[in-house]
Amino acid sequence: MTKSRLRFLGQSWLFWLAVCMVFLVVQWVMMPRMTEFRRTAWIVFPCIMAIICLGLNLIYGFNGQFSLGQWGFYAIGAYTAALITYHWAERISYPVQGIILRVPPLLQKLIPMAEITLFHFDAGKSLVLFIALLAGAVLAAVVSLGFGYIVLLRLGSDYFGIATLGFTVIVQVLIINSDQVIPETKGARGMVGIPQMTSFFWAFLFLILTIVIIRNIIYSSVGRAIISVREDEVAAQAMGIDVLKYKTVSFVIGSFLAGLAGGLYAHLYAFLSPGYFSFVRSFDPLIIIVFGGLGNMTGTLIATFLWAISLEGMRIWLPQGFEAWRFVVYPIALLLIMLLRQEGLMGRVELGFLRAPKWPVPKTLLREMKPQAAPVGAGNPQPAEDK
Repeated sequence: MTKSRLRFLGQSWLFWLAVCMVFLVVQWVMMPRMTEFRRTAWIVFPCIMAIICLGLNLIYGFNGQFSLGQWGFYAIGAYTAALITYHWAERISYPVQGIILRVPPLLQKLIPMAEITLFHFDAGKSLVLFIALLAGAVLAAVVSLGFGYIVLLRLGSDYFGIATLGFTVIVQVLIINSDQVIPETKGARGMVGIPQMTSFFWAFLFLILTIVIIRNIIYSSVGRAIISVREDEVAAQAMGIDVLKYKTVSFVIGSFLAGLAGGLYAHLYAFLSPGYFSFVRSFDPLIIIVFGGLGNMTGTLIATFLWAISLEGMRIWLPQGFEAWRFVVYPIALLLIMLLRQEGLMGRVELGFLRAPKWPVPKTLLREMKPQAAPVGAGNPQPAEDK
C-alpha cells in the first residue's frame, strides 16, 4: 500500500489516530469529572469559538482584511440552522441501538463510569442537524459573497472594517424585527424551543475539520496567494495574482465557518437572543486572534481556550461580588501581551502538524544541483593566442 492511500484530507493515519485518542480522553476521562456548566463553558463552547476565530484569522491574519462582520454571519448561521431543526427535528427520528460496555473496576479510577455506550444515537435527528448546520453555513457564505464582492471592490483597509461592522449592526436590527416575517424567531424576546443537539462530538468533529481545511488551504498555492495579498497588494497584482479574487475567497471561507459555528451555538444553549449578537461581541474573536498571534493557527487555538477558561473560571474563582472584575483582569492581561509581545502569544511559531510541511525535492532538481565532475585531462585551457 502506498503512502498516499494512508492519508485522509491531507493528513496521515497517525494524525487521525491521535485525534481519536484526544476525543476519547476528553469524553471518557475529563468530562465525567466536570459539572455540566464547566463541560459546556470550558470544553464545548471553546471548540465552537475556535471555529469562528480560525475563520477570522484566515480573513485578517492571513489575508490582511480588517473585518468585524464575523458576528453577523455567526447570527445568520445560528438562526438559519435553528429554524430548520425547530420544524423538522421532532418529525424525523431513527434511533440506532448502540453497544453497552461495562468498565472493569480497575479502570473505573481512570474512567469514572460503570458503563460506556458506543454507537447509540438518533440517525434521523443527526441528519437533520447536519443539514441545518450546512444550510446555515452556506447561507452565510452566499451573503458574504454578495456583500464582500461589492464592498471589497470599492473599499479596503480600515474602511472595510467599518463596513463589516455596519453589516453586523444591520443583521442584529433585522433579527430584532424578524418576528414580523418569521414568527418563530420571537424577535427581540429571543427564540426558544430549539432542540439541544450540539454535543462535544459535533463541536470537536467540526473543529478538527476546520483546522485541517484551514491548514491545507494555507500551505497550498491558494494560501500562498492569500498571504501575498496581505504582504503587498501592489506586488501581488504585479505578479499576476487576482487580488480581488483571493480577498473574496478568504472572506467567503471565513464567513462559511462563522455560519457553521453559529449553528452549533444555537443547538448548544437552545436559545437565541438578539442581544448576544450585538456589535460589541464582534470584538471577541478579534481579541482572541490578536492575543494568539495574527496568522497563527496554534496561537488562535490556545488563546480561544484561555479566553473561555479565564472568563468563566474567574466567575468561579473570584470572591462573591467581584465576578465583574474578570472583565477588567482580562483586558489588562491583553494589554500586557500587546506591550511586551506585539506579535502575540505564539508569534509565527506553529506546533505539531500545523507547521509548514517539508516538500520533497524533485529528482530532476537534485540532479541539476549535483556538481558535475570535470572531464579527465581538462585542466586550465591555454589562451587562444598561445594555441
